[in-house]
Amino acid sequence: MTDTALAHAPAADRRRGEGLTAGMLIVPASIFVAFCLLAPLAILFRYSLNEFVTTKKMMVEAVTLANYVKFFTDPYYTTILGVTVRVAVTVTAVCLVLGFPLAYVVARTQSRFKHLLIIAIVLPLFVGNAVRAAGWMTVFGSRGFLNTTLQWLGLIDKPLEIMFTETAVIVGIIAVNLPFMVLSLQSVIEGIDRSVEEAAFSLGAPPGTMFRRVLWPLALPGILAGTILTFILAMNAYATPFLLGGPLFKMMAPLIYNQFTQQTNWPFGGAIAFILMTVTLGLTMAANLLIQRRRAS
Repeated sequence: MTDTALAHAPAADRRRGEGLTAGMLIVPASIFVAFCLLAPLAILFRYSLNEFVTTKKMMVEAVTLANYVKFFTDPYYTTILGVTVRVAVTVTAVCLVLGFPLAYVVARTQSRFKHLLIIAIVLPLFVGNAVRAAGWMTVFGSRGFLNTTLQWLGLIDKPLEIMFTETAVIVGIIAVNLPFMVLSLQSVIEGIDRSVEEAAFSLGAPPGTMFRRVLWPLALPGILAGTILTFILAMNAYATPFLLGGPLFKMMAPLIYNQFTQQTNWPFGGAIAFILMTVTLGLTMAANLLIQRRRAS
């Protein structure tokens, strides 16, 4: 027993040394990220506890929760929060429905043009959100491509009111977030052995059953990663709601920007920012726990 322990001691020491070295390598980056992320958040949280003098348009140091109370007691702001959550959930669900088949095709294709498919998926990410939103404006406008085409075909008599609506915002955010969902799913589906699906078919499972009982559970890590990423991006979208939603359609990110720049109300803007962050992280963690429990069961 003693000889065996001695024989394994050098290997254990090497593993501890490698672990210590790896830990030391990530310390500088961790400190940098913590400082650049946590320090501004701490300052912003402190600002959110201050008061704002409306008559003088200035911030006064204080320690009060009045800004948070103001948000949750005013139906105007709670409605904006509800709209933001509704849009984010809708965008996430549609991206999952549209992205899963595309990710499966890309993951399973044996074509030599597979890399071109991946490039086509990634290529839109090289275009800024504002530019893409401007492109959708030319499509959804009253004299845009969609209305002009439908009128030319005789399908409508007057232009459809699509611009400056929730529908336009949802479509625009889906176009931005869909590549993230596809890439998250594609990388996981590629790691699933094709023989598992073939075994299910050989046992008489129809495609729907194979998808529900085999492919979906095995792809849950990618589904979870894609939905979390898409939901967070949709909750914090700014350029697309601002350009496609117009001045009357409000979501949380444009509201925060307006408080900081137009109203110069930094305390209330900071409170809204922390409410958005808390709701986003809370819903994300709840969805993560729900999916993990269903996967375990």
